[in-house]
Amino acid sequence: MAVYSLLFSSLLIQLKGLSDSDKEALKLLIKAAKIMDEIFCLQVWYSNPSLRDWLEQNADESQLNKLKWMYYLINKSPWSCLDENESFLTTADSAVKILSEATKPVAGWKGIKYRTAFPTSKPPGANFYPPDMDKMEFELWKKSLPEDKRKEAIGFFNVIKRKSEAMLDKSLSQSTPSSTSDTHDLYVVPYSEEYSSFLLRAADLLDKAGDLTNSSSLKKFLHSKAEAFLSNEYYDSDIAWMELDSKLDITIGPYETYEDALFGYKATFEAFIGIKDDEATAQLKLFGDNLQVLEKNLPMDDIYKSGDVIAAPIRVIQLVYNSGDVKGPQTIAFNLPNDERIVKDRGTSMVILKNVSDAKFKLILQPIADVCIAKEQRELVDFESFFTHTICHECCHGIGPHTITLPNGQKSTVRLELQELHSSLEEAKADIVGLWAINFLINKDFFPKTLVKSMYVSFLAGCFRSVRFGLEEAHGKGQALQFNYLFDKGAFVLHPDGTFSVDFDKVEGVVETLSREILTLQAQGDKRAAQTLLSKYCLMTQPLKCALEKLERIQVPVDIAPDFPIADQILLNNL
Repeated sequence: MAVYSLLFSSLLIQLKGLSDSDKEALKLLIKAAKIMDEIFCLQVWYSNPSLRDWLEQNADESQLNKLKWMYYLINKSPWSCLDENESFLTTADSAVKILSEATKPVAGWKGIKYRTAFPTSKPPGANFYPPDMDKMEFELWKKSLPEDKRKEAIGFFNVIKRKSEAMLDKSLSQSTPSSTSDTHDLYVVPYSEEYSSFLLRAADLLDKAGDLTNSSSLKKFLHSKAEAFLSNEYYDSDIAWMELDSKLDITIGPYETYEDALFGYKATFEAFIGIKDDEATAQLKLFGDNLQVLEKNLPMDDIYKSGDVIAAPIRVIQLVYNSGDVKGPQTIAFNLPNDERIVKDRGTSMVILKNVSDAKFKLILQPIADVCIAKEQRELVDFESFFTHTICHECCHGIGPHTITLPNGQKSTVRLELQELHSSLEEAKADIVGLWAINFLINKDFFPKTLVKSMYVSFLAGCFRSVRFGLEEAHGKGQALQFNYLFDKGAFVLHPDGTFSVDFDKVEGVVETLSREILTLQAQGDKRAAQTLLSKYCLMTQPLKCALEKLERIQVPVDIAPDFPIADQILLNNL
């Protein structure tokens, strides 16, 4: 990875526009964001904090130890995001030994010797479920619950534990496992209780920052989020986040569900602290204003379309600091919240990280294009196309199926029906429908016709960037699906010299066909069809291997590892 210091003149200019009170609030918010790192570390795996501390304490013993510590900080676990979640540490790093499965305490092990041993395979349920629980046990327990408790069990903001283990845990809080029947061992613990020691500190910092800021919308958001941390009720704070309109732009709390590879139910904590770029934000109003038009014209049957899509507010920021679930590949945009209740009632909001986008284009996408794209199309790869598709990708998370009606008439959501497949299919949908949407807007004269070819070629170059994230990561998996599908249908072409190009006569039709296929299986909640599609196309095929080997030879970074000197200076009162 390329270490990229997010110290840009544009960011410094944005910071100078803050009031003194907002600068003081910013310092508190960075401190609160650091707590999200502590929670996320624990969410990934139950012994992760102990291993982290052990690696940090031993980092200065050798250059190799230092590199291991640096790579741990990128992955926030002993498993490499970019290598299909393979362990990158050795038996020496685990203090005792690596286990094929580490699920229950081993007799005779004490303290750090047990806590820092780790399984070779990353636990699919992370630390949200008992490590020895499988899907069948969860489903049997869930079926035994009344309807309200069933919804709680699959909710975003709790962990699942065992009564039998809780009785042995001396640190157990006063919670009683009242949300389950007596015949089952599992029960629910809300985040507000599970992470109370962290969330109490974070809530205090948010309340103090809320008292300092002069922005009414930021004040409302910070106070409501502080309250949510303690009550475990996030609906109002997420609405307040969507209505945020201040120079300081803050996203903090539990949002994404990628880490829960067992079901995709449980949300991880993260934070993005930024300064709003007012000029760039004003330029992007076009996308939010046309969401309903895009929904109405989506390439799927009208019966599946929503008649009340709400325009997604779009905010462009210069990132100052991020933390929590920001491991591995760095996001350049996000579309939140994921709570289907809010998506149905209010839609979503989008945040674009412009300085991160700029870094990825310069350091990664342009070098990829130089070696992987055919010479006659290479000049078509440009930042405008890359950035426009990023925006459209996030917009397209807000359209298409979310709340659905199953063939038997039952109401459900795409997330619940596709479970662990949902994240990969949703990322693929946002990507490919984003291409379709840009082409649609070009045909409606919202964008110049000159964008058509550069859009497709920039997307092709971007395929090689994202698939390097690995086929265990949602974005990488979704990208492999798209590339292999378009290649299989002739829209992407491999030349004898190992470069690729776009067949402009075929690509538009193939993009629409794949968009229709993904949208329809989502609308029908068809997990079997989703699995078939992923099994067929989510592969490291020979054309992909060809491209990735070329990039390996010239050492193009897989992604950026951002450094935050401005945040450090703010904490030291030097800015």
